Amino acid sequence: MRTLCSSTLIGEFFVIGFAGLVAMKHPDLTMGTVWTVCGIAMAVCVLLCGMLSRPGGLALGWVLQAGLIASGFVVGTMFFLGVVFAALWWASIHYGRKVDEIKARDAASAA
Repeated sequence: MRTLCSSTLIGEFFVIGFAGLVAMKHPDLTMGTVWTVCGIAMAVCVLLCGMLSRPGGLALGWVLQAGLIASGFVVGTMFFLGVVFAALWWASIHYGRKVDEIKARDAASAA
């Protein structure tokens, strides 16, 4: 599960960076504001990769997904991309757990 979730988070890292480039053109936002928010979100993506096995890691991932969708109020395309990444996050958790169960079952039968 960690591999799939980490892959999703790294993809989000790049999408957030590109969304920051688009958001810089927003007339009501300063470049400092845009890159502070994007930088924090990008750092959270990377830090979450290491926190996935800890008790609140997956929940924080869902909070990040909600924030990604909410960023659509600044960059309209992010509504769509946020939903896509939330679906990828769900699939990473769902199918990652299935893969982990199969690996554990195979390891138990080999032992």
